[in-house]
Amino acid sequence: MSFCARCGAAAEPGSALCRRCGAPLEAPAAGETTRAAAAPRYGGFWRRAWAFALDRLLVATVVFPFFGLAFLHALRTMRFGDEPDPAQAFEVFSAFLTLACAGAALGWLYFALMESSAKQATLGKMLLGVRVTDLAGRRVSFGRATARYFCKLLSALILGIGFIMAAFHSRKQALHDLIAGTLVVREGGVT
Repeated sequence: MSFCARCGAAAEPGSALCRRCGAPLEAPAAGETTRAAAAPRYGGFWRRAWAFALDRLLVATVVFPFFGLAFLHALRTMRFGDEPDPAQAFEVFSAFLTLACAGAALGWLYFALMESSAKQATLGKMLLGVRVTDLAGRRVSFGRATARYFCKLLSALILGIGFIMAAFHSRKQALHDLIAGTLVVREGGVT
C-alpha cells in the first residue's frame, strides 16, 4: 500500500491522484510500502511554540534596547510642570511610533527572509529541528513567507486559537499555515 506524500492519505490502488487532496501520486520505490516511507514528519505544537518563543526573544533583544534608549531620552528632555507641552508630547509619541513600526518591520523581515531562505527556517526553528515548506515539501517564496507571517496576526486575534489548531490538525498546521499553504516539518522531511 502507498500513501500520498502531500497529505499522508492511503492511495487507491492504480490511482494517479490522491482521493483526499488531489496531489499526483508517485509510485513507491522498491521496498517503500509503509506510511512511514511517504508521510512527512510534521513539526508538533510544542516544538513550534518553543521555536516561536526563541525567535520572538531574539527579535525583542534587538528591538527593546532602542525602546529603552528612547524612553530615557524622553525622560531626560521632558519638562515636568503644570502645563504639558503638546509639541514635546507629539515628539515623544512620534519617536515611539517610529520605533514600533521599525520593530514590526524587523520582525516581518526576520521571519519572511529566514523562512524563504535556503535554510527554510528561523534561528529558533533551526535550533529545534523544523523548517517551513509548501504543501509539496518545497522551499517557500518570500511572498508566501510574508503571507504566512501576516496571517499569524489573524491566528493571534482570535485569542490564539489559530496557533492552538496546530496541536489538533492532522498535518500540525496552524491557521496561518492553512491560509498560506505551508507546512512545518521536522528535519529529515520524512520518517
